[in-house]
Formats: sequence, C-alpha cells, structure tokens
Amino acid sequence: MKGLLFLCVANSARSQMAEGLARSLAPAGLRIFSAGSTPTAIRPEAIEALREVGIDIAGQRSKAVSEIPAAEVDTVVTLCAEEVCPAWLGTARRLHWGLPDPAAAEGSPEDRLAAFRRVRDELARRIRELLAGL
Repeated sequence: MKGLLFLCVANSARSQMAEGLARSLAPAGLRIFSAGSTPTAIRPEAIEALREVGIDIAGQRSKAVSEIPAAEVDTVVTLCAEEVCPAWLGTARRLHWGLPDPAAAEGSPEDRLAAFRRVRDELARRIRELLAGL
C-alpha cells in the first residue's frame, strides 16, 4: 500500500478521525488522505475525541475528492452508513466500513461526544487490522 484514502460525504467527522488515526499508526512512507463529496468543516467533537487519545487533528481541513492526487492512492475506504458514499474513479482497492455518522448524534453535548468516541474506537480497531496486513 502506498496511499490510503478515507472517503465520506462532509469530510468532517469519520474520515477526518480516520485520517488522524491512520497517520498516527501507519508506517513511514504511507500517504494518508481524507476527503468528501461535499466537504464542510471538521467537527469540534472529532478534534476532541482524538485529542483524548493524544492525536491532534486541529490543523487538518475538509477537502473535496478532486483535491486528492489519484496517482498516490491505491486503497480507498468509504465510511458512509446512512448516506450515499462518494465514488472514487481512480484505480484502487476499495473497502467499505459503514459506520454511523457521529455528527448526526442527538442529545446532550456529552451524548454527542460519546458517539464520536465510539466511532473513533471502531476506526482505530479497523485501521490497526488493515495496517497489520501490510
């Protein structure tokens, strides 16, 4: 694997957390990207959930799929569950991890942050498994 791309719609929560987690876990030389079909802004809960495990994604920004260098991506992971995932037209191995969008969580601020933590922990587990297979 030379380049790993995490895709969702807004590039504000799941894919941003996946990018930060993968950067912290990946071997040197593996390029890590995230993007969305309709990028917005990184959710503060995503930043907080990763800060809790020692990862700072505050400097990341939401990106459109068109901003990603297709020639550098050979594995694409889509993260959509309730929405229609963006398509990746480049040549790549495709994986789908349908995870709930924590940005859609309702309730108190603590309830919403708990949804981000659950997705963070599941992403970390899956990313470790994926990278272990390199």
